[in-house]
Amino acid sequence: MPKNQGETPNVHPQAPSGASHAKSVKVLPLWTLIVPFLGLVAYLAHLSYLGLGGVIGAAVIMMGCVLAAVHHAEVVAHRVGEPFGTLVLAIAVTIIEVSLIVSLMLSGSGDTTTLARDTVFAAIMIIINGIVGLCLLVGGVRHHEQRFVLKGVSSALCVLAAMASLSLVLPNFTSTVAGPFFSPSQLIFVAVVSLILYGAFVLVQTVRHRDYFLPSGEGDLKQDDHAAPPTLKETWIAFGVLIVALIGVVLLAKSLSSHIEKAVIGAGLPLAVVGVLIAALVLAPESLAAIKAARRNRLQTSLNLALGSALATIGLTIPAVAVLSVFMGWPLSLGLDTKSMVLLLLSFIVSIFSLGTGRTTVLQGVTHLVIFATYLFVTIVP
Repeated sequence: MPKNQGETPNVHPQAPSGASHAKSVKVLPLWTLIVPFLGLVAYLAHLSYLGLGGVIGAAVIMMGCVLAAVHHAEVVAHRVGEPFGTLVLAIAVTIIEVSLIVSLMLSGSGDTTTLARDTVFAAIMIIINGIVGLCLLVGGVRHHEQRFVLKGVSSALCVLAAMASLSLVLPNFTSTVAGPFFSPSQLIFVAVVSLILYGAFVLVQTVRHRDYFLPSGEGDLKQDDHAAPPTLKETWIAFGVLIVALIGVVLLAKSLSSHIEKAVIGAGLPLAVVGVLIAALVLAPESLAAIKAARRNRLQTSLNLALGSALATIGLTIPAVAVLSVFMGWPLSLGLDTKSMVLLLLSFIVSIFSLGTGRTTVLQGVTHLVIFATYLFVTIVP
């Protein structure tokens, strides 16, 4: 990425029109420009309410929006370089997650007091064990051993452990309010602390110690050596369509959420499964982008995406939901049960060891995926 950024001045805007058109088609395929707007049309037309066929059609279009969002996020990331590029999708997905949680809480269906907790915890488990596990496995199978900058990943895990403990574990041990709840003052305090931690991390990642989060070796860069960065016009188009695609995802996910909840209840599954499905839908763009980067031997980019998304999930989602909870008077249950706390602790312990050397193989990937499979199993069979 930095090499490409350095080459940007060599890209002449006065290139022949034919070459410019060919590059535009390659950088911004037509389907990635059409599908996001098709998602808005599907939502406005209430496609998901037109029977089983409509539900399937809406789901297919939503996944198309996800794929389009991944593509446009990569275009923007290629232009701005690491680690700024990975922040684009992380923040956008967080906005989607907050919007979806709030819309479901307003609907009042099911136990909305635990919706934020279940969704945030599901997102953390999906990221730390599911996405990271797949990245390490895919990268290990293809490249045997991959490297990354240990200082950056250790910093991210340090902040993530503090955020998760303060937001999802501490409520179980406070006494001002009975149960796994914070009092309003405690909720605001944790929201402010989370924002401070996330802000400090972003400052370190993008300014103070930016080199901690840059690719560690030439192997991370060789896939992009021959790819010219997109033009400024292409970047702005990609950014605009990325926003449209993400809006399409959240709107279609919202319209499909009631069908998902009915299907979960009809199958006799716990309502916590709804949180898992919501988190999986919201994190789909980053999951695909991270796995794709790992296949290209860009593990540093994969970990930036994954861990940055986990930090944004707590550092931005929890404060936003907390503030709305206080002002709207919504009860918000954040404390995890004992089973979930054990899985969270295990996830952090394994992450410290598996990502503690700066090198990874398939073994670490398999270990994370086994923990993720265990989480899914005990969620379905509590």
